[in-house]
Amino acid sequence: MRYFNDRKVFILIILVMFFGTLNAEDRRTIPMDMYIIVDGSSSFQAVKSEAVAWVNQQIVDRILLEGDKITIWSAGDSAQIVYSAELSSPSGKNEIKNFLMNLVTEGRTSDFSGALRDLEPRLSAAQQNRLTYTVLITASAGGLESVITGNASAMLRWFRSEKFQRWQAYVLAPDISRNVSQAASDYMNSQR
Repeated sequence: MRYFNDRKVFILIILVMFFGTLNAEDRRTIPMDMYIIVDGSSSFQAVKSEAVAWVNQQIVDRILLEGDKITIWSAGDSAQIVYSAELSSPSGKNEIKNFLMNLVTEGRTSDFSGALRDLEPRLSAAQQNRLTYTVLITASAGGLESVITGNASAMLRWFRSEKFQRWQAYVLAPDISRNVSQAASDYMNSQR
């Protein structure tokens, strides 16, 4: 019985030491270019506060760090960049949150294709020493029909989705195969 208690104490000490070294804080040091495409249609207005709260919590608060650049599109009747800035201080996060909460969404349609066409050259020209992260927020997957069947469909080949009762978030990973190949090549070269 003593062996069992000593073993439990030993395991507990190891776990405390292990978890004591973990920290939930983001330790990323590579700057990021964050691209957010928001449904600019009037149908998004009904879910905007819920969706924006999620974006603020999951992206603005958890992912963005000083030195990151953020570009926001409103994909309404025609897609347009409505916000672009480099995060230079903690107060910059509040500016982004306030902007998203006050974003006007009055379009009759959602021009996601236009936003993705505008995004594509930015991704191609992205600096190798920066991460890119693209999120598309929509009130209905129906607005994505033209994107899925159109020229931008290659960008949606790799994505992760978060589906909520009345809206969805899609994390796009365009040209991920090139990035994975490059990372594998870099790793192999570093092992020589």
